[in-house]
Amino acid sequence: MTDAPPTRAVRILGATATEIADCVREQVERGALSPGDVLPPVRALAEDLGVNRNTIVAAYRLLTQAGIVEARGRAGTRVAVHTPVAQEGFAQGTVLRDLAAGNPDPRRLPDLREALGRIAARPVLYGEPVIDRELEAWAQTWMRDAVGDDRPLRLTITGGASDAIERLLAQTLTRDDAVALEDPCFLASLNTVRLGGYRPVAVPVDEEGMTVEGLRSALQAGVRAVLLTPRAQNPTGASLSAARAAALRELLSEHPYVLVIEDDHFSLLSSRPLHSVVGPDHRRWALVRSVSKFLGPDMCLAIVASDPETAERLAQRLNPGATWVSHLLQRLALELLTDSDAVRAVADASTHYAERNRAAAQALSGRGIAVGAGDGLSLWVPLPVPARAVSEQLMRRGWLARPGDEFVLEHDLAARHLRLTVHDLTDAELERLVADLAAAIAAAATPKAG
Repeated sequence: MTDAPPTRAVRILGATATEIADCVREQVERGALSPGDVLPPVRALAEDLGVNRNTIVAAYRLLTQAGIVEARGRAGTRVAVHTPVAQEGFAQGTVLRDLAAGNPDPRRLPDLREALGRIAARPVLYGEPVIDRELEAWAQTWMRDAVGDDRPLRLTITGGASDAIERLLAQTLTRDDAVALEDPCFLASLNTVRLGGYRPVAVPVDEEGMTVEGLRSALQAGVRAVLLTPRAQNPTGASLSAARAAALRELLSEHPYVLVIEDDHFSLLSSRPLHSVVGPDHRRWALVRSVSKFLGPDMCLAIVASDPETAERLAQRLNPGATWVSHLLQRLALELLTDSDAVRAVADASTHYAERNRAAAQALSGRGIAVGAGDGLSLWVPLPVPARAVSEQLMRRGWLARPGDEFVLEHDLAARHLRLTVHDLTDAELERLVADLAAAIAAAATPKAG
């Protein structure tokens, strides 16, 4: 196969790698080169400019690291195509019953009104500690119970889990570095990695969580960071078993400087124990716990426990921008986390989500759609036919579902799944959904005439 020719005749100039890269960047910014256009082959451009081939290779590497072009092997180097990826949240303007949003039940969130009135007595001025002292004291116990006593630990507060993960990756990686991600993958994590310019490396997930062989392959491929969900993995609902966590921990012990981020997003709501993959001698790690699932998505706050060096770098990433997370928000979180009524509401919500998921799984299994309840806010429903076809059939019956291919990195198995958020359905609505889903599967499996 010969090298692909450039899509259009665009004059690229320069004598150094930086000059050539700057010229291509300018052509892209001006619209002379469009997403998907193929750049000249290395040999051809080197001959045209009278420079060494290594100069062109270096220029294209600079452009790749900046996210401007993508190397496609024999298909050539192309101007990057930045395709939008799916987002979590309600579908705006739909008249369909929304099963795709992945939201907690607002009726199950603690009432903020009294707590808000109790926290605003003292203003916060410049120079205050980044972490509210009382929240830090409470969180030290909470996070130490999860991490254990055999690792040094420091705390950082960020504006939610995605904010923490973005900053953790940025303080460790450069563009085009490889990151191991669960496949299927949580949408926010996938977005964070792609928008950061890092290369996602797919690690399959089964009923016990991230697979050992998948992580081994990713480490052999040179990943610099591993992002995983120890329980209530989104979208599958899988949680790491003790045996799986131990096997992953042993594997990671051979790579102590790979950053390991554990996103324990469902913490206080989870019905499963936490099994960490980080061993006592691992040098770069972080445990992230946001409060959005049990206190509300608008509570943009996460507590990060990490090794001291990672904590220091994370704090430096906060300094140029937000500097600190609102102390009013920190105090509100602490007020709720230590209030008996709010704590009871969180426990009740945990029970509710688990019971409704079990009820839905049993109802679906009774119609021949075998599904495990898992852990989390949603069900991961396997299908005998492509999920896109089933979701289209469900739309005709008044339901909005999220097909599994939106979560896919590499492995096509997820494309035959639906993620359904059903915890707020009544028994009658659940019965109707089960019947409609069975009918949608049958319709999707029926060959079209002609």
